[in-house]
This record gives sequence, structure tokens and C-alpha cells, in this order.
Amino acid sequence: MLSIAAVERDTGIAKDTLRVWERRYDFPIPLRDKNDDRVYPADQIEKLRVLKRLLDLGFRPGRIVPLPIEALKELSAKSNQTAEVTTHSLSMISQEEMDRYLDLLRSHQTEALRLALSTTLMKIGLDRFVIEVVAPLIRNIGEYWANGKLEIHEEHLFTEQIKHLLRTAINSVPRGHIGQNEESSRPRILLTTFPQEPHSLGLLMAEALMALEGCSCVSLGTQTPILEIAQAARAQKADVIALSFSSQMNQNQVVDGLNELKSKLAPGVELWVGGENQALRKRTPEGVKVMAALQDISANVKGWRTKRSAN
Repeated sequence: MLSIAAVERDTGIAKDTLRVWERRYDFPIPLRDKNDDRVYPADQIEKLRVLKRLLDLGFRPGRIVPLPIEALKELSAKSNQTAEVTTHSLSMISQEEMDRYLDLLRSHQTEALRLALSTTLMKIGLDRFVIEVVAPLIRNIGEYWANGKLEIHEEHLFTEQIKHLLRTAINSVPRGHIGQNEESSRPRILLTTFPQEPHSLGLLMAEALMALEGCSCVSLGTQTPILEIAQAARAQKADVIALSFSSQMNQNQVVDGLNELKSKLAPGVELWVGGENQALRKRTPEGVKVMAALQDISANVKGWRTKRSAN
């Protein structure tokens, strides 16, 4: 049995949402402890995990909350397979190798996992490692977590391993000496997230690909106040502000925050955004460039350079 606060931490579904679903859909159906507080059994927590995974993929609560757990798992599996085929059809990394990473993570073989990932990074290079290994692994780990096959501490361990590898690799990307004309074609990109967005891995993946494209990247980390982002853009003379949004951030906060930030930026400073948040597909403010996939980064950088050379 878990309390409502523990369920919120475990599943990522807010307490208020759980109460609304309870009234509207008759699920979850909590029991009561000796203090008359809500407590949730393991089978309901398992279903809530799968529901969260499907919500992150864009499904609406009214469609999926009433479904039985077997139907939800089938829907999640189909959605995951479709995403893999659509986004990573050119991947050279086998499912067997993916399973090996996940098995090392679940068996808590930290050093072996680090060595396996590092070896793959050296073999295939940073760009392919980000697109073909890290991105699919994140998706698979999300599926494992939704199905109760992975604990939160294991997901955190994976994230820290990847962050360390990517940061080391980014610092190793050759910068070299460039002339004044070449400098003008190197976009200066400020990377961060809004105050409500604590997830940093997507931001780091984007920074890795931008560094390979010859961009000058300045990372503020996560959860920077909007006014501070605008001030940092001026101080750093940024050409572009790149923001990452996970599916867990409120869509209204995404849209309102982007409009507020746009109003505070100097003319000519571009806003590039990416991530799994549905607001980026449905409600993006005018003038904001959405990168639907990591592969879009290269095209965006080339587009910026073309525009700069024309000016």
C-alpha cells in the first residue's frame, strides 16, 4: 500500500489528478488506512504507471483510464513499436544490444553498464550514439518503468550515467581556432529549461549535437526563471535560445512561458524548442521553431547559417 503522496512520486501523476479520476472514472479506487487517508494497492499503482506512459504519448484520460490493465499494456506496446519504426528505422543498434544495456541496469552492474555505453560511444561516434542509442534507450526505459519492471532509483542511475558520458564527450569536441568570418557563421546558443522543468537529459542530448555542428553552446542547466533567461541571452550575446520540454510539464505553462520569453528578447534572437510535450505539436506560439526530432538540429543550424550569410 502506498499513500497518495507516494503514488504521486512513484507515477508522476499529481494528487489532484488522482482525485479527479476517482470521481470521474471510478479509478483509482483507494482504500483507507487507520487515519482515513487514501492508500493504493500494488495492482492500481501498476495501472497508473501504464496510464502515465500513455498520457506522455498523447492519449487522453477519458479514452484510456476506464480501460483494463491488459488493454492498456497492449496499447502501450503497440505505440512503442510504432515510435521505434517511425523515428529510428535507420538505427544500426540491435534490440539485443538494447536489452543488454537494460539487463545491466536492472542487475545493478553499474561499472559494466558504463563500460558498455562508453565502448559503443567510441565505436559509432557522438551523433549516432545520441540518436541511435540514447534516444531509444530512454523510450525503452520508460516502457519498463510503466510496466513496473524498473524502479525510480534505477532510472535515475541510468540518467546519471548518460549525463556523465555526454558531458565528457561534449567537452572533447574539437573547437579549434577559427577566423572572424567563420565566427560569424557559428551560432551562439543558450540552452536551459523553464522553472517548472527539472529534466536535463534532453537538453544535454541537444547540446551534444549542436556542438558537433560547430555551435558555440552555453548551458544554464535546468529551471531558469524566464526573466533570467532573457537577461542571460543579452549578457551572452546569444543568437538562439534552445529549450527542452518533457511531457510532464503543464502545457499552459509551456505556451504562456514561451510567449512571455518572446516578449523579453531582443529582435533577431531565435527560439528553438524540443521535447515530448504535446504543446509543442498543437499550440506552439508563432515564431518559435519546433524540433520534432533530434535529427532536426542539423537542418536548423544550416538554416540559421543560410539566413546569416544572406544578411
